Amino acid sequence: MALEQDKALRELIKKAALLNAVSHDGKAQASAMVGKIIGERQDLRSCVKEFSTIINSIVNEVNSYSLAEQKAIVAQNWPETQKKEKPEEKKLSALPNVDKYKQIVTRFSPNPDCVLHLGSARAIVLSHEYARIYKGKFILRFEDTDPKIKKPALEFYENIRKDLKWLGVQIDEEYIQSDRLQIYYEHVEKLVELGAAYVCECKQDVFHKIALSRKACPCRNLTSTEQLDRWHKMLNNQYKEGQTVVRIKTELDHPNPAVRDWPALRIIDTKKHPHPRVGSKYTLWPLYNLAAGIDDHLMGMTHVIRGKEHYTNMIRQKYMYQALGWEYPEAIHYGRLKITDAFLSKSKIMTGIKEGTYTGYDDPRLGTFAALCKRGITPEAIKKMIIDVGTKANDVTLSWENLYAHNRKILDVTSNRYFFVLDPIELKVNALPKGFTAKLTLHPEKPENGFREYTITPNKEDASANFWISKKDATAMEQNKIVRLMELFNIEITKINQQTTIDAIEPKILSIEAKYSSESYENAKKIKAQLIQWISKDTEIHCDIVLQNAQTITGFAESESKKLKSDMNIQFERFGFIHIDKVNQKIIAYYAHK
Repeated sequence: MALEQDKALRELIKKAALLNAVSHDGKAQASAMVGKIIGERQDLRSCVKEFSTIINSIVNEVNSYSLAEQKAIVAQNWPETQKKEKPEEKKLSALPNVDKYKQIVTRFSPNPDCVLHLGSARAIVLSHEYARIYKGKFILRFEDTDPKIKKPALEFYENIRKDLKWLGVQIDEEYIQSDRLQIYYEHVEKLVELGAAYVCECKQDVFHKIALSRKACPCRNLTSTEQLDRWHKMLNNQYKEGQTVVRIKTELDHPNPAVRDWPALRIIDTKKHPHPRVGSKYTLWPLYNLAAGIDDHLMGMTHVIRGKEHYTNMIRQKYMYQALGWEYPEAIHYGRLKITDAFLSKSKIMTGIKEGTYTGYDDPRLGTFAALCKRGITPEAIKKMIIDVGTKANDVTLSWENLYAHNRKILDVTSNRYFFVLDPIELKVNALPKGFTAKLTLHPEKPENGFREYTITPNKEDASANFWISKKDATAMEQNKIVRLMELFNIEITKINQQTTIDAIEPKILSIEAKYSSESYENAKKIKAQLIQWISKDTEIHCDIVLQNAQTITGFAESESKKLKSDMNIQFERFGFIHIDKVNQKIIAYYAHK
């Protein structure tokens, strides 16, 4: 039958043209339809020119209709194709009391004692997104005032900056607390002068017992002169580590013992525990609530967004603010966010790397940003997941699949497709009647991305061709059954070469032999033939894929994969999304997810 008289073909083209037209303001694009039609009718591969003429004719007809007419025809004939309204993307709730402030200011304040990981994402994303929503300011503040217990390391300052850049965070101002010690000293002295702070010489266990009894320690009621004298002795290094601590006065009967006269500044022997940036220059180091509280005020913080474990810190800091006559910023305390099976312990990450359990901060078993990046998890997916959760005060438990679901939607649109054969088994196809060309789209919905093309030329001696197929596909084959090599032709299995050993549960497949059956995709479709990926033998490129558990699997990728570049995300069809790490003599890639 001539193609012009093929009613089914004309109907298929008209449907495609109308759907394309309503998606492009009433103007169908003939060039975008060739791949779609071939996808439905693979028998047309050999006569592209002829059916292209029919496409042009029908497209001209469809484009002569008004957009309203096009939509009406589609709705009447193919209502199932009508796009449903996309659910509205979740947005962050409004910040409280924004009208009080000329400019909204938020911050992210990490301790540079490790790289950033998924557990940090909520504080980062929420603080940064709110600053951008309100055209405000986002501050990065390194809180590095513990050179002894949570000791910072120089490498992590820059690593954190890189992690934030990868996440798409724009930093408006940056501060490092170890540069600001004199500022904290000035404010401590003022607090001592005001009678709002005092220097306590009590041993920690003694003070703890006194605080639990709701009584004042002997140091609390000394005169201002005596307190300043003690403070100046601290400044002049006349005390040793553990001998004194500066405390902020609170109610002695506060219902939370942890609030009562909380510690604000202590002595650290920096000859034994030098700071990586300032060495042994200082011995007086502020604790979290003093340094963070002072900086939040001086840096103009309007909204502090952090986990509810900091709620007690807010209560502590308000005593200092009240003494200094400051107004406390708006405080938003969100619930705990737990991600099942995510390895997020800083100490365990550091120990694991030191002991060689992990290959580095980008080991795929970790939940660090470096590891997520290497696996092909996008910053956009992390942001969407965090925004979905928002600032809820209740605790939330998510799984990796929550993150993968967001990432999948992003990668599905952007990732080109390639063939990959895991655990390769050789397939020999005999009795080929001619040479064949397979034209494979790089993306099923984006013809503009182009194609990869492979020509299969039969061996002159026996009209055969050799391929690689996956062990999984080979295991599912049965003698005399028809299978289809995707986008190529149909074959009939004639022989399965196996090897049986005494200790093996099942025979080992050595190779498969088959013969050419037909070219028509419709033939394969009618009998529901298995569709399998293939790679022409001697064109393959070796590919190692590192899985989420750090194990490596090996297979062959199609030759077009040699054009891939580092840091690209692609999809190996029927396998999953992967992130390209290196392309040399072989490909090294990391598995993202299905």
